[in-house]
Amino acid sequence: MVERRLGTEWPTLAVLAGAYGLWAVATVWVAPLWLAIGLAGVAAALHSSLTHEVLHGHPTRNPWINGALVFPALSLAIPYMRFRDTHLAHHDDERLTDPYDDPETNFLDPAVWANLSLPCRVLMRVNNTLAGRMVLGPIIGQVLFMRCDFRAIIRGDRRVLAGWLLHVPAVAVVVWWANAVGQMPWWAYLLQAWLALGLLKIRTFLEHRAHEDAPCRTVVIESRGPLAFLFLNNNFHIVHHSHPGVQWWQMPRLYFADRDGYLRKNDGYVYRSYAEVFRRYFLRAKDPVPHPLWSDRG
Repeated sequence: MVERRLGTEWPTLAVLAGAYGLWAVATVWVAPLWLAIGLAGVAAALHSSLTHEVLHGHPTRNPWINGALVFPALSLAIPYMRFRDTHLAHHDDERLTDPYDDPETNFLDPAVWANLSLPCRVLMRVNNTLAGRMVLGPIIGQVLFMRCDFRAIIRGDRRVLAGWLLHVPAVAVVVWWANAVGQMPWWAYLLQAWLALGLLKIRTFLEHRAHEDAPCRTVVIESRGPLAFLFLNNNFHIVHHSHPGVQWWQMPRLYFADRDGYLRKNDGYVYRSYAEVFRRYFLRAKDPVPHPLWSDRG
């Protein structure tokens, strides 16, 4: 049974305070610089995981307070309002992995793939390995995301425009900190943002697969280690899609209380740990770039 939501979720607030604290310490006092970049990147990745919690209605019942809690754009890249809109659209499970209607998919329509140039195909194939996704994925994803949003703005989509305009003060907070308080050079801020996005790509790398049945498209990785905490247990992703509003600390308990049921639901799409994921896919693609079932579904 899923527990009733709390009025204020103090564990989430505690983690949020810790993320901001680690990021502040890393950008002001930590030396050497490579360690500061690493710690700041981890803190920014954790902040992004907390932003995901916020758009699902945590840690308070007030969405304005929740949004304000994650307002500074520590990872610089994605406007909160755009992340909220695209991610909630992603939660239409019937459209998961759809090359057009799932904003978070990495699959392409086979017809689009067929018309790509050879260099683009090579780049996308490399991006389909875990190593490529971590190193190249932040840049590829950002370019494609911004291109799509720019086209929407040109077409007159005011909501998309508003998302980017609200992103300006969110980035300005980070720029102010960098110039007034922080000790990092500007290129180090960019590196910590790149690292944060690269870490998040570990989580999203195989969250969803192509499958005829929508519930079978969503993974679970049975890890309770550091990466699971960094991702606030969204490695139990079938639980998250089954109960999008549940608190992050409840997901492992819910999963292990009905492990067989969840694995029946997702047709055994499970990995024992992130070590297994790295071992199998660090230099090898898990999926093709063109959607393998699209000819049957499109």
